[in-house]
Amino acid sequence: MSKITVLFIKASLIYLALGAILGVWMTIPNVNYGMFRPSHAHLMVLGFCSMMIFGVAYHILPRFSGKQLFSDKMADWNFYLANVGLIAMTVGFAHITAPAMGILLLLGSVIEAVACFLFVVNMFKTLPEKGL
Repeated sequence: MSKITVLFIKASLIYLALGAILGVWMTIPNVNYGMFRPSHAHLMVLGFCSMMIFGVAYHILPRFSGKQLFSDKMADWNFYLANVGLIAMTVGFAHITAPAMGILLLLGSVIEAVACFLFVVNMFKTLPEKGL
C-alpha cells in the first residue's frame, strides 16, 4: 500500500476511536452534551467514513483504471488539509458559544471543502476518460 493510503486509513481508525469515546461520554446521565453532537457526527462521518473512503480510493481506483495516480502531491495536500479542517471543525462545533469558535468553524469548513475538491480533481484525472 502507498504511504497516503496507510495515512488515511490510520487516521480514519483514530477518528473512529475518538468518535466512539465521545459517543459513550455523551450517554452519561446529566451531562449537557448538546453542543458535542455535531463534533461527534463530524468525527464519525468526515473523520472515519471519509478518511477511510479516501484511503481505499487512493489504493483501488488507480489499480482499477490501470493508470498511475495523477498527483501524489495533491493526495498529500488532501490528507493534511482534510485533517486540519476536520480538527478545526470539531473544536469549533464543540465550543460554538465562544465568539472566535464561529470563525474557526468557518475556516475549518473551507479547508475541508478544499481538501475534498483536491480529492475530486485527483480522482477525475486518475480515472480513464472513457468507460461509462
